[in-house]
Amino acid sequence: MNLSRLLAARAAAGRPVTVGVIGAGKFGAMFLAMAARSPGIHVAVIADLAPARARENLTRIGWEAERSAATSLDHALAGGATFVTDNAALVNDPRIEVVVESTGNPAAGIRHALAAIAARQHVVMVNVEADVLAGPLLAAKATQAGVVYSMAYGDQPALVCEMVDTIRAMGLPVIAAGKGTKYLPVFHASTPETVWGHYGLTPEQAKAGGMNPQMFNSFLDGTKSSIEMAAIANATGLLPPEDGLAFPPCGVQDLPHILRPRAEGGILPQKGMVEVISSLERDSRQVVGDLRWGVYAVFEGETDYIRRCFSEYGVHTDSTGHYAALWRPYHLIGLELAVSVASVALRREPTGMSEAWRGDAVATAKRALKAGEILDGEGGAMVWGKCIPAARSLAAGALPIGLAHGVKLLRDIPEGAVLRQADVALDAAQDAVRLRHEMESQARPLLAAE
Repeated sequence: MNLSRLLAARAAAGRPVTVGVIGAGKFGAMFLAMAARSPGIHVAVIADLAPARARENLTRIGWEAERSAATSLDHALAGGATFVTDNAALVNDPRIEVVVESTGNPAAGIRHALAAIAARQHVVMVNVEADVLAGPLLAAKATQAGVVYSMAYGDQPALVCEMVDTIRAMGLPVIAAGKGTKYLPVFHASTPETVWGHYGLTPEQAKAGGMNPQMFNSFLDGTKSSIEMAAIANATGLLPPEDGLAFPPCGVQDLPHILRPRAEGGILPQKGMVEVISSLERDSRQVVGDLRWGVYAVFEGETDYIRRCFSEYGVHTDSTGHYAALWRPYHLIGLELAVSVASVALRREPTGMSEAWRGDAVATAKRALKAGEILDGEGGAMVWGKCIPAARSLAAGALPIGLAHGVKLLRDIPEGAVLRQADVALDAAQDAVRLRHEMESQARPLLAAE
């Protein structure tokens, strides 16, 4: 609990942490709004495919025009300003300590992470899609290079990892951990054309708000939840359910009751799992005490003494007193990202990191698909991402959702089926495909031995 002090010391010494941001969309803009308020952080360069749009976002979040008026990276570093460019390679200047990758594009995220690691820069991977596609291998490459690869604090996976780590550091076993979301089974079939009705909006309202239908559909159709739970599994060792998340309706008052082993009255096949809870009952009624925006962890009191302490100090437990829960009702997304930047730069410690390949988010057909169709990827109308164990994904040769965009189907796929990599025409020369296959090859003997 000393990051603010360390940042203040760097500011006082005239050596703020230098940062390069790739992608100035919603998450990136939220971080930039806060970075401008921290003298210990200097965002020296912002790379975005649309610099004009990036500048519009900077104006919207309250940046003064002169703050982003630098005409070069040298100018920015010399004067404490920011250079806005469409050239992501400029972020890999050796004077930049931390690269924040927030494009949301898995192929681009992997490419940018590899470039940063090669340049001996710390990586804060906001792009959880890229992290789930090949994060364990990226983390290993960063460690070999002597730099830190980290999840993004403020996003739910990193917050869950922090909660799990804290509970384990106490000596308590974690039984389940995850997040809340709005979920009904019918949402798996949602498309960018139908998504706004599920949010209670008209297409016109959504367009006026600048809302991206494919991105919002990913949150609704279960894909984003699956990606995030796979990331948590890879970072913590908690396991995904064998055939995907159950999304049980659950309020915070029922966390230790529902998220306990099936043999003891809960829904878990075993102890130590990731799961997402729904803010809607299956009949669409709002769950009482829902955790739609938050994160949780359920843990176990293994002895009579520990359980008595739970009782004495008002810890929220199930009726037996054996299982207890902690939760956080919301997350602040990019407003919290400076915690990751400070942690990797000043303590050389990630705020969550993929350690091993344990979970995957695999492309699953929303409808019957025909050979020759081009997949439209995460949040699209054709596939959604299902969270399954990495061992099952590897055995099936499953197609990760991060590679399910812009590729041609080679055969017909029935509705509800998990797609295989052999079902599509992948370009083995692409960095994302190459790195994914490298990770699979390294994981194969390890997963086979488990």
